[in-house]
Amino acid sequence: MTTHPITEEMVNSAQQAWCDGLVHIGEVHAAGADARAAAGELVDALYDYADGTVFFKPTLAFGKNTFRSTRRGAISYFVGGDPEFPEDPGFALKHWVKIWYDNNAAENGIQIHGDIAITMGNVYLQSAANDEVTVDKTFVFRLCSDGKLRLCVHKSALPYSPEG
Repeated sequence: MTTHPITEEMVNSAQQAWCDGLVHIGEVHAAGADARAAAGELVDALYDYADGTVFFKPTLAFGKNTFRSTRRGAISYFVGGDPEFPEDPGFALKHWVKIWYDNNAAENGIQIHGDIAITMGNVYLQSAANDEVTVDKTFVFRLCSDGKLRLCVHKSALPYSPEG
């Protein structure tokens, strides 16, 4: 297999695909279609559960299910409805209509090291009700054997606020 080096364009494309995928899950849900299948497609396309280990700490996860080391746990976080993860209301079901990101942790915000790319910055989410949420994120992508970048680390959290 011939591998090609990771480029910043590939990293940005993978991040945009994640944003677009989250919006798509909400659209599918709002249309009354199979949001769980849409979430499975996002997880399979952008998370390395099939060939690797994924460290996934979602924004609103807590308790015994804070970390999502399985595909099933990741899908539940996005769409809820899994008895193994009863605390999940479905983050993607909030019907986000616009999601964008930046890599603002440094001047560039993207580090590439061989078959690994690291980004840190923010994700901005706007709901159909026009509410906006900012999330701090760290994404680590691995170049998989099929030439696609997939997340092997996803850590997100609400920004710290000293007011409470």
